[in-house]
Amino acid sequence: MDFFNMVKDALFGFIQDSGFIAMDYKSFIMICVALLFMYLAIAKQYEPLLLVPISFGMLLANLPLNGLMDVPKGEEIGGMLHYLYLGNELGIFPPLIFLGVGALTDFGPLIANPKSILLGAAAQLGIFTAYLGAILLGFTPAEAASIGIVGGADGPTAIYLATRLAKDLLGPIAVAAYSYMALVPVIQPPIMRLLTTKKERSIQMEQLRPVSKTEKILFPIIVTIFVILLIPSSASLIGMLMLGNLFKESGVVPKLVFAASETLMYIVTIFIGVTVGATSSADAFLNPKTLGILALGLMAFAVGTAGGVLLGKVMCKLSGGKINPLIGAAGVSAVPMAARVAQKVGREENPNNYLLMHAMGPNVAGVIGSAVAAGVFLTIYK
Repeated sequence: MDFFNMVKDALFGFIQDSGFIAMDYKSFIMICVALLFMYLAIAKQYEPLLLVPISFGMLLANLPLNGLMDVPKGEEIGGMLHYLYLGNELGIFPPLIFLGVGALTDFGPLIANPKSILLGAAAQLGIFTAYLGAILLGFTPAEAASIGIVGGADGPTAIYLATRLAKDLLGPIAVAAYSYMALVPVIQPPIMRLLTTKKERSIQMEQLRPVSKTEKILFPIIVTIFVILLIPSSASLIGMLMLGNLFKESGVVPKLVFAASETLMYIVTIFIGVTVGATSSADAFLNPKTLGILALGLMAFAVGTAGGVLLGKVMCKLSGGKINPLIGAAGVSAVPMAARVAQKVGREENPNNYLLMHAMGPNVAGVIGSAVAAGVFLTIYK
């Protein structure tokens, strides 16, 4: 009998310590959300490099009692993902992502067509619209600035700014930024079609002028000096972005280019994705404040897309119909996703339409623009 009771107690204790007992309806909802994101990433291929790690991190965070995000207490060791998450919290991972983005990015289209800077700037309208909206909803100005930056569709910048101005909101801000980045192919096309005519979407643009190697080498150096002197708070992001680009354009450090754009970037992407997803616990996610951030982020992204397209329409008129307004939508910072979307929507109307390189100008201008906007907010509120 004693043996039977001992086995029974052991089994009872095992069951009591299992996650099945601790599961509640909120965790179940979040697990379903994680599985939906996983489905979109795998079945629909909506930016799987982002959504697969994010959705799996979200799944891990909502399986009860696993302790992966536990904060260390006294002599107790914290969870594995908690320590990885410090790379976000300390502002280390976002600049490393910018280093990789710089090593992958060709600024040639922007150099060849400097007017595309205006389209990149117009697409930042969403940032300041969401900033004002967040203030009206009762967020502090610093929190509103961190929420607004989601409108740039730039996950690393959103994380970087939130760690300095709104650490308590870092999780939902990061999830909103990366989720909307991943859903660019879903969110942008309806807005682009709504604001343009078939004739405008069919416009074929002239080939860009060739850009010399000297111009490409000088560009990251000049931008680094000018922007950081103007806005010192942007140094981490702009500095790493331009260093990566200098690696690429110098042509003398191919191994560093490979390390920054392949090895390092993919490793950091995994860490950011999983840890961002792991911040989406049921308690942190299913509350009015978080849902408000998600709504503001979506509004910011939609307004940013619309701002770029509308300025594109103005430039189309002024140029006598030589500029396709669709490239304005690429002014958000999701590189090269937004540029590919502009290309896709343009070719749906005109199979001979090749907008990708034209759209890359506003696209890379948007990356610089969102980093500058973050630097402005940091200067004002830090």
